[in-house]
Amino acid sequence: MLVPPIVLPADRELADAALAVPLIARVVALGRWVDPHRDIDEHGDLGPEDRVRAARMLGIEDPDEEDVVEAMRAWALACDLGVVETGTTEGGTHIAVPGPDLPAVEAGDPEAVLGLWFEAAELVRELAAEAESVDPEVVEGSERDDPEGLAEVEDARDQAAEILDEALHVLYEATAFAEPGAETVPLGVLAALLVVPEGEEPDEEMLGEITDLMVVLDPMLGDLAELGLVEHTPIDPELFEEEDDATAAAGAVDTDHPLTDEDAARFGTVRLTPLGQYAVREWLIADGFDAPLVGDLAELDGPALLRTLAENGARLAEPELKAWLAAREDAVGAARELLSGGRGRDVQSPVRRYYCGIALGDLGAAAVPAVREVVDDPELGGLAREWLRARDEDVEAAERSVALWRVVDSVAAVLLLTAGEGGRLQALVADLPVTDNPASYFGEVWRVPHPLTVEVLEVVGALHLDRKVAKEARRAAIKARSLRAQG
Repeated sequence: MLVPPIVLPADRELADAALAVPLIARVVALGRWVDPHRDIDEHGDLGPEDRVRAARMLGIEDPDEEDVVEAMRAWALACDLGVVETGTTEGGTHIAVPGPDLPAVEAGDPEAVLGLWFEAAELVRELAAEAESVDPEVVEGSERDDPEGLAEVEDARDQAAEILDEALHVLYEATAFAEPGAETVPLGVLAALLVVPEGEEPDEEMLGEITDLMVVLDPMLGDLAELGLVEHTPIDPELFEEEDDATAAAGAVDTDHPLTDEDAARFGTVRLTPLGQYAVREWLIADGFDAPLVGDLAELDGPALLRTLAENGARLAEPELKAWLAAREDAVGAARELLSGGRGRDVQSPVRRYYCGIALGDLGAAAVPAVREVVDDPELGGLAREWLRARDEDVEAAERSVALWRVVDSVAAVLLLTAGEGGRLQALVADLPVTDNPASYFGEVWRVPHPLTVEVLEVVGALHLDRKVAKEARRAAIKARSLRAQG
């Protein structure tokens, strides 16, 4: 089970972000505050006066009851994480002392900090689902020895945990594919991704489910935000009082009329932070998923790299290529590997050659000797001559048959990469070197022995804005398909 590769900051940067989380900062401060020890009761709790002192130490000059409660939440977490350890002296006094890992955490050691933060993340994730699943009426109506009541609570907890895990998984993939700066997801869209089958439009029943799911997810995401896993804007509590639930959900998932930033904030938004990506990736791996990082492919050889990128259609292909090149000292050898991986006439070969061209561009002049070696190659010659001439290298232009094969190959690569959608393919089709006699041009193209000649001609016929050109391309596609059937 594969999820898309992501880019994570260095462990040092993640550790700095973890220490900057206010709740973690309070936990660490409490660990230092108990040094050399603090008296506690038999339950591991501070006495009333020390509770107030702890709240003051955490920055509240004149703490009220709520401030003390918040300080004790941090105290409980510090004890759960081992930042504060509790025990009993030989004389029977209950005391709290700093945990053994506190110095490494305070020093910012990435392994110690991330270990501490991740343990806290697992606790908060579990508690968030537990809090959402607790129905006071069920709990109050269930005696401790009532198996049915306890089972009902346990089932609700498991269901909430499953919903949260699925939401985090979807959010992880959405973040991996998002353009930089566009990682924030409206809560209604997140809920819709969990409810609505791919390719379908939500019906009224689904809209009601989306609304219910938004309401369930909202407080759980708020709990995760406290630890820095997500950035979360909660649902405006007045929102569902203004209109019926289905209408509200429809507004939150209407892709034809995107919400303004202000409206989206009222419906709730969520963004997975780098720390959140780090945590969710660890959970996915624990659940058996293959969750690669950009750069994980650097150990592959050139053909395997290009094959993997072509098969996965990764948005992060260019960073993967840069990471692969950075791991190699021999530029000519790297170029030869990539060119070897670009050979072939299978369906994915145009994409491999596309990525090969990008990587050769990153290598620049250092790749020239290797590129010159393939100028007469039947599959790479067109790419090689085009690449060299673009850099003012002394090389003849490709022969007509090779040049046409290269045109088909280039369009085929973009067709595969974009699945036939978007302005990029439209622009490439518009720039085809069609002469004033398209019948003559396409009369040559349909004979090009490329595995995707038919598909390229069909897409030209569908997208070209010149009717005459489009018509001739469609005619040529029919002939190419007939030729393919004969072969």
